Amino acid sequence: MDQSAWSEISALVGAAPYPVQVLAADPERAAACLAALEITTRSWLGAVVANSGGLLIDHGWLRVLGAGYDGLPDVAAEMARGAGRLVVAFDVMGGQFAWLQAEPCVRPTVHYFGPEDLTWQDLELGYGDWLEVMLTGAMTEFYEGLRWPGWEAEVASIALDQGIHTWPPPWTSEGKDLSAVSRKPIRLAELVSVQQEFARQLGFL
Repeated sequence: MDQSAWSEISALVGAAPYPVQVLAADPERAAACLAALEITTRSWLGAVVANSGGLLIDHGWLRVLGAGYDGLPDVAAEMARGAGRLVVAFDVMGGQFAWLQAEPCVRPTVHYFGPEDLTWQDLELGYGDWLEVMLTGAMTEFYEGLRWPGWEAEVASIALDQGIHTWPPPWTSEGKDLSAVSRKPIRLAELVSVQQEFARQLGFL
């Protein structure tokens, strides 16, 4: 019998320094997702998929993908076929975390595409290590430059399929102060698409 990694993950969820919500998983959808990814629950990704529709970390700022939930896709649906990239989480600002193999014969690591620079950065962490640091407090420092007074209530009030669009955007010098920009909720998929298009236009992708 597989030894699920969920006990380790759930212990971290319970001890997290900020709120973490485990969304309920649909068993059939979870099984289909595991089969599509060809993984078991011994892996941290497999355990998240089997036991949750997703994880909402720090008032919903970070949405870690699992088996899918109303308004949140499953991990398999976010597989970039041919690109060797598996998107495993989105943040409310339209940032993406993707697990990918940067070079042949090198273990896959989690990369982050952030709205403040519109480039992919290798975090040099495997999926399990990345999820552990996010659950144990790293988000506070990681997102320090992308937050504003009162963000918690604003982020918690929007739907799972929404993100927060800011104008001017965070990658401009005028958009660095998030407390002074225009902010509004829009569909997360649209926000991600807009940022990808800006990155292409600027030659970052």
